[in-house]
Amino acid sequence: MLEAMQSLLAPLGRLAVAQGLHFDSLEALLKLAMVQAAREAALKAKPEALPHRLVSRIATATGINRREVTRLVGESLEAPRPRPSMALRLFFRWSTDPALPQDEAGLPRQGPAPSFDALAALVTRDVHPRSLLDDMLRLKLVNWQQDSDRVSLNRAALVPDRDQARLLGLLGGNVGDHLSAAVDNVAGEQPRHFEQAIWANGLSLDSAQGVRGLVESHWQQLTQQLVPELQRRIDRDEADGAPTDAVVRVGMFMYSQRRPAPTAEPARDEEDLPDGAND
Repeated sequence: MLEAMQSLLAPLGRLAVAQGLHFDSLEALLKLAMVQAAREAALKAKPEALPHRLVSRIATATGINRREVTRLVGESLEAPRPRPSMALRLFFRWSTDPALPQDEAGLPRQGPAPSFDALAALVTRDVHPRSLLDDMLRLKLVNWQQDSDRVSLNRAALVPDRDQARLLGLLGGNVGDHLSAAVDNVAGEQPRHFEQAIWANGLSLDSAQGVRGLVESHWQQLTQQLVPELQRRIDRDEADGAPTDAVVRVGMFMYSQRRPAPTAEPARDEEDLPDGAND
């Protein structure tokens, strides 16, 4: 179980670091998710459970103390407001202060105020200004002209990226539903969701990436067949007056990379495909 969780959390950790999201925000979200799951499970097992009994059951199932469970349940289990990272806090302070330069000239990196180091000291004294600068450069929040040793805001970061927001929405929807299907299957929920993949090793990176054309071709064929069928069923349910409270998500994905070291192959059974390809 812990090995499976590590595989799930590793890419989430990469995403959080890439987007400047700190651990405390993720911890709060995980705590909320566990309380929600435990509450749903407790109510499913005993819908008539009294509130104080429900809190005890949630605390027992999650290991979170009763006081914290009571607080979270009392807040209607709403997602916590994320606390910006130090880099983002410095960016917001700079970009909203009319007394600070917003143009490409920016601020000198070192020296008395106004300077980047002086501004960083106003945000935190627990992190060295150079570490903050490195993190802001990584997140593309600022530009650093090393020849003049001046730091300026990256004005492109001031405008929300609609493509990025759309991609994050797709990530949450697609991966969230895929993970929900897999978790339901592991938990023994019925009916079981369709959730299959083909895994293969022994390929060069070029060969692995070359499969994409075939995958895209099959996806186009599936789309051409599936979309009209879904629309037909929507029209039929509407005409029949059937409850329309269900949703369906069908997807395909392909992932290929060069692995730095050999990894153990998945467990094989009698239905596994030969020659290094597994279903």
